[in-house]
Amino acid sequence: MAEQATVRKATLKDAEKIYALIRLNSDQLVPRSMGSVVEAIDRFFIAEANGEMVGCASYQIHPEIGQPEAAAVEIVSVAVKSIFRRRGIGRVLVTAVVEAVKAFRPLEVVVLTFAPEFFSSLGFVEIPKTKIMHKLYTGCINCTKHADPFTCPELAMVLEVSAG
Repeated sequence: MAEQATVRKATLKDAEKIYALIRLNSDQLVPRSMGSVVEAIDRFFIAEANGEMVGCASYQIHPEIGQPEAAAVEIVSVAVKSIFRRRGIGRVLVTAVVEAVKAFRPLEVVVLTFAPEFFSSLGFVEIPKTKIMHKLYTGCINCTKHADPFTCPELAMVLEVSAG
């Protein structure tokens, strides 16, 4: 049913709605400040249905010291309004993000998620969190939900997108 929603790149006018949607899903997402959303607006995609923003997704790039070509791209802030879930909107959003980041030629796209079945259906496979320490130090350190990233119930998953 994803045909009921259209996906586009976000604009600055979308920032407040993105921020609100992330806050609505705070049980599943790392919190973001309004400033963080605005600073990353060029990395957000939004889904709209009937003129209403119903979903969002974004990405971050985690550099690898001494190996810029080995930087990991992480999908973040994937959220769909509850009444629009199970319609393919999340799939279309994540696919749009993956297609956009392929232009950078990353080796992989990573995600930390409470929805492993969803990401598995998109080709992601579970990996140990120790394989994405860069993410744990740059993202998880700001999370207030768990004292230790290794006790957090989110699963680490990866999608290989390039042979290099």
